[in-house]
Amino acid sequence: MARTPTALLSPADQERRRGLRVMKGVALGALLFMAVLFVVAFTLQEQYPWLAYVRAFAEGGMVGALADWFAVTALFRHPLGIPIPHTAIIPSRKDEIGRTLGEFVETEFLRGEVVRTKLEETAIAAKLGEWLRVPAHAERVAAEGSLMATGILNALSDDDVQDVITDLAREHLISPEWAPPLGGWLERIIESGAHHGAVDLGVDSIATWLAANHASFTGLVSRRLPGWVPSIAHRLVDDTVYNEAVKFISAVQADPRHPARIAIDGYLARLAENMQHDPDTIGRLEAAKSTLFDSPRVRELAVEAWNTAKAGLLKALADPGSGLRARAVQALSEVGERLATDAALQRRVDGWVTDAAVFLVDRYRHDIASIITDTVERWDAEETTEKIELMVGRDLQYIRLNGTVVGALAGLLIFTIAHALLG
Repeated sequence: MARTPTALLSPADQERRRGLRVMKGVALGALLFMAVLFVVAFTLQEQYPWLAYVRAFAEGGMVGALADWFAVTALFRHPLGIPIPHTAIIPSRKDEIGRTLGEFVETEFLRGEVVRTKLEETAIAAKLGEWLRVPAHAERVAAEGSLMATGILNALSDDDVQDVITDLAREHLISPEWAPPLGGWLERIIESGAHHGAVDLGVDSIATWLAANHASFTGLVSRRLPGWVPSIAHRLVDDTVYNEAVKFISAVQADPRHPARIAIDGYLARLAENMQHDPDTIGRLEAAKSTLFDSPRVRELAVEAWNTAKAGLLKALADPGSGLRARAVQALSEVGERLATDAALQRRVDGWVTDAAVFLVDRYRHDIASIITDTVERWDAEETTEKIELMVGRDLQYIRLNGTVVGALAGLLIFTIAHALLG
């Protein structure tokens, strides 16, 4: 199996590879030691009979070392490159291992009762509140939220946003009829008398304007008189018109039941009625509405409004001292304070989080577990094998070493018992 170049490994994997090589050397050294010991004992055991015990010890050690070497090697590759059945288990069964691991996680960890039990033992809201009430933490959350919001705003296409705004406005603002709702609204205002304040404001504004614009009446009527009329008559006519206008407005101001006020009330009542039931009035209002919103200038104003709002938001989000960021930090701190001190709120939040997590796990646990299966299937078999070997291979070499020792002791024990019983 091809090895990944050391330069491409992370520092941690490089350290694991060094440790694996050392342990492989130790395990191989133990096997070679047993082999040398066996040769020496086998050669001299007739001259020194006690060496038969040493031979049995070394023979058992070699058998144990070779057996465990085969078992450990068979996990990752074919021993000596020979395609023996049921060897190279990890590379040949990588996908099955991934599926089994995914099924294990799904059935043992991603179960609603397991998640609920764990979350109910954790004071989620209280811990979040304690963390969030610290000003530095609230500022950090606000800063991260600002970065996310900035990224979203920059990723949005202005044309797409404008199209969405246009579609929403047309669907919810322009397409529905305005006249009947506005007529009903106006009718309720008239019935409650709430419009009287607006009428008073209009009359007072006219009175104020008349008091300040006497000169505006000069020639207003007199210019239409014949030329032979004396000039003094001209001034008299203009002054008379002005004075009558002032007296009329003063009378309207002073008398809540003035005929002009009653006429206004009647007109508004008829307008409200027509807006609700008169097709001609409804049609004219709807036509005016369509003409207004189909105007290019209105669309230009919508584009300018979005661009201005976007630029303002981006500037406020980027400035740590902006009012938006300051209010966000303050709001987060207040939320943290409430979560840390309000037991009732803690129970509600913990319940919401637990219920949401259980719902997501029950509904999507297979999809979540499939991430493991799909990820393992995408891995290269050789790279996967090497990664796993780097993670656990060093510990597996201890198995080889232990097998050498245990095999040696077993060989010695078996030989001792056989010699004692059989001679």
